[in-house]
Amino acid sequence: MPLAPLARPLVVFDLETTGLLVELDRIIEIGLIKIFPDGRRERLVQRFNPFMKIPAESIAVHGITNDVLKDKPAFREWAPRLFEIFEGSDIGGFSLRRLDIPMLTKEFERAGFTFLMEGRRIADASVIFREKERRDLSAAYRFYCGKELVDAHSAEADAEASLDVLLAQLDRYEDLPKDMAGLHAFCTKPGPSQVDVDGRLLWRDGEAYFNFGKHRYHKLADVVKEDPDYVRWIVEKADFAPDFVEICRQARQGVYPRREIAPVSPRP
Repeated sequence: MPLAPLARPLVVFDLETTGLLVELDRIIEIGLIKIFPDGRRERLVQRFNPFMKIPAESIAVHGITNDVLKDKPAFREWAPRLFEIFEGSDIGGFSLRRLDIPMLTKEFERAGFTFLMEGRRIADASVIFREKERRDLSAAYRFYCGKELVDAHSAEADAEASLDVLLAQLDRYEDLPKDMAGLHAFCTKPGPSQVDVDGRLLWRDGEAYFNFGKHRYHKLADVVKEDPDYVRWIVEKADFAPDFVEICRQARQGVYPRREIAPVSPRP
């Protein structure tokens, strides 16, 4: 079913960026579709030269290299036109609040424009997906076991269902570890951009950067040298997850996490 008639334009957009750190990173590609109340649609795809080295982790995701962007304009040059496109429009996309809106807001700020969300309505497909395609125990039991969970939210029924789901997953996925050590490693591994499970450190060109606190966006190695008391506080005083504490403990001894990124074929 199509959208109900629009009272004002809707801009559905997506960004590719040099990374996930809003203060450090830049937009290198924007794709958008603007839908007008009369049904017309305008499309725009534009790439930008970030004038900074694109980290290997990001290239591995989107395949856009500095060489591809060397002759592209800066975002600043396109900011007036893009600001006009977004002006007076609602916004749509996927997982907008996590990166796209903060990054767009920051890039406009650098270009001298104040991009405000007040008064704009948001249609985020990721929120709809999470709400309508639930990922709770009842949904897992239905998907993996082909049964409806009766008496959900009673401890006994939920425990039985959880065991049934786990056994069904072990049976379904041949590459899933079958021993507890392997399952523990699988279930507690950090996300692809995270150095630690909680994401307090993020990968950037194979090195760890803080993603919280007063040293957010700063390299772990630099913080160890410039503010050693802060790292000591993390290790000795603060209540953080063990893997994060261990990373910081080793960093104090001069052993830093590193990650090698496999080369990828760049996008044209």
